[in-house]
Amino acid sequence: MDSLSFKASTSVSNVPEEPQDLRRSLRVQRMSATKTTTPNRVVSPYFAKKPAGGKGLKRTMVNSAKREVKEQPEEDKDSTIFTQPQPADNYKLLSSDFYACDALDLAPRLLGKFLRHDDVILQITEVEAYRTGDTACHARFGRTSRTEAMFRAGGHAYVYLCYGINIMLNVVADKEGVGAAVLIRACSPVAGLATIQQRRKQAAVKPVLLTGPGKVGQALGLTTDWSCHPLFLPGGLEILDGATPEAILAGPRVGIDYAAPEDVVAPWRFAVAGTPWVSAPRATLLPIPLSSVSI
Repeated sequence: MDSLSFKASTSVSNVPEEPQDLRRSLRVQRMSATKTTTPNRVVSPYFAKKPAGGKGLKRTMVNSAKREVKEQPEEDKDSTIFTQPQPADNYKLLSSDFYACDALDLAPRLLGKFLRHDDVILQITEVEAYRTGDTACHARFGRTSRTEAMFRAGGHAYVYLCYGINIMLNVVADKEGVGAAVLIRACSPVAGLATIQQRRKQAAVKPVLLTGPGKVGQALGLTTDWSCHPLFLPGGLEILDGATPEAILAGPRVGIDYAAPEDVVAPWRFAVAGTPWVSAPRATLLPIPLSSVSI
């Protein structure tokens, strides 16, 4: 969930102020964001139990993931492939029960689902899970006016402003009061391309259009006013059912160097395999068996 950019609010009363530790953490995040860092080359713990090939096979898997990026055909890099839109009546709104699970279970289940707002429909291709006890999770400092949405029941939107520029959409997970969510990192376009291009101020139909959480929020035309919105009710911003991906990638989350070491390397970033509509870095994402995730 990258970092928060807070704005002083005078309209909310009787809500705890952000603690000193949170302010200090945010300053550290902003400072680290100005530095160019190389992502940790971590092999997903999903492969911690060595297969027959041992370390050699692990190294092969990492190198294969890197080659996927370098050797990706030009037609994929500049892909104009869209998910085929369905008739309007074929989209099924997901119920609130769908979200009543741990964020780590919800994250891969959201891959392949659809986001709809106005005439824009996007298919979710990349997500990150943030859970209770996670030192990268905004809820770690408790319930405040800014993080209130995270403590709602699963299925609500948690929308925040990052660095004063990017609108970041998260899907709240688990039961009310838990404080967990899934960040939507990337999508592919399904409908409303002209609106997406206008909002993004980007004419090209390439993955750069929607590969990044701030780009998704911009394409959907969201503001922080959408925080706490129920995504399981018709109208406004909705999440609709979609097909389960045939293969999934997992790896460490992006931009959380301020978190505890075990949380930095946790493979809680998930993406649809075989699509160019995934944000950087891609070399840290490795294939995982579908049986290892709850879909």
